[in-house]
Amino acid sequence: QVRLVESGGGSVQPGGSLRLSCEASGSTNYMAWFRQSPAPGKVREGIAALDGSGRSTYADSMKRRFTISRDKAKNILYLQMNSLEPEDTALYYCAAGFPGGEWQLWNWLRWPSWGRGTQVTVSS
Repeated sequence: QVRLVESGGGSVQPGGSLRLSCEASGSTNYMAWFRQSPAPGKVREGIAALDGSGRSTYADSMKRRFTISRDKAKNILYLQMNSLEPEDTALYYCAAGFPGGEWQLWNWLRWPSWGRGTQVTVSS
């Protein structure tokens, strides 16, 4: 399995920006960002994914403010988040190792490797 370590989270005011990083130890092609909101009943939510060829896929409503990218030489995945809103408050996770089946891309149970997450809090 791939070891993943997220960083870059923190507290920011509404309208602010953050860039999250995920350092991967080991070889992986497919990587993605998910988040887990503290609100009751919320499931782990997919944000964006990047396959080995550099093709990005975004979950609905995420593309406008979030951008996924990767430094393959350093094996680091990034998530640039702009115009943050209080509803973006969550624990943000990096995932890797998706086995395929694009219709299941946002099913977090299909991803075998996870980091511990980095907390993002958006409040005034």
